[in-house]
Amino acid sequence: MKLKNLLKNKLTKKELELLPMSFDVVGSIAIFLDFPKELIKKEKLIANILLKEHRNIKTVVKKTEFYKGKYRTPKIKIISGEKTKESINKENDIISKLNIETCYFSPRLANERLRISKLVKSKELILVMFSGVGIYPLVISKNSKAKEIYGIELNKEAHKYALENLKLNKLNNINLIKGDVKKIIPKLNKKFDRIIMPLPKNAEDFLKDVLKVSKKNTIIHFYDFQHEDEFSKTKEKIKKQIKKFRILRTVKCGQYAPRKYRICVDFKVL
Repeated sequence: MKLKNLLKNKLTKKELELLPMSFDVVGSIAIFLDFPKELIKKEKLIANILLKEHRNIKTVVKKTEFYKGKYRTPKIKIISGEKTKESINKENDIISKLNIETCYFSPRLANERLRISKLVKSKELILVMFSGVGIYPLVISKNSKAKEIYGIELNKEAHKYALENLKLNKLNNINLIKGDVKKIIPKLNKKFDRIIMPLPKNAEDFLKDVLKVSKKNTIIHFYDFQHEDEFSKTKEKIKKQIKKFRILRTVKCGQYAPRKYRICVDFKVL
């Protein structure tokens, strides 16, 4: 049953209009992304109703600050339930442990991660930049016949979870490296068949680094945020850094505001 229906006798008409229409779920934690300040006095009531209705949810939280800082992580406040920010998420035959406040993770990208894995051909050598808790490498490893997957992550907390997740899923074709992409890439001494760049803010700053480990026909998955009428701006970002390339497709990976999307541009280096 929708949350609004559950609360129709407990909130005023005006409060019901302000009630968030949806929430994210990471494992057993429900996350309100945009909780109205007008409902602060009712947040405990709302959270308790949610816990009662959804037995799989053990903790209800809200984001008090969105992705900020060096590691693009949010600030989280626990509203009700178990006092934890750590959870185990399940998607695409993978389990991943993480702290939702210290690690960047979007459950909304589960279908996108599976999409990428289905594009991978047998024996591909793959690089995942900004690999976080290892979710892209893990999903790709589990759902493709990739030869080897490298993941690079700067956030030591996320990297710690990634190493743990690698053991939890018992996969053996993944190499996880902690460090700055710009410093690690020159040391890899490899050319990759496919490179994934799941950093939707300022990912273009790393395109020249991508070229150092690309070869002819390497496929790049480049993420960006754009208004639906301005997807061409992402192509211009790529064009400023890479001279010869061919766009294969542009995919909407989720809406974050009216007519504004996270997109992935799949392109081939020529």
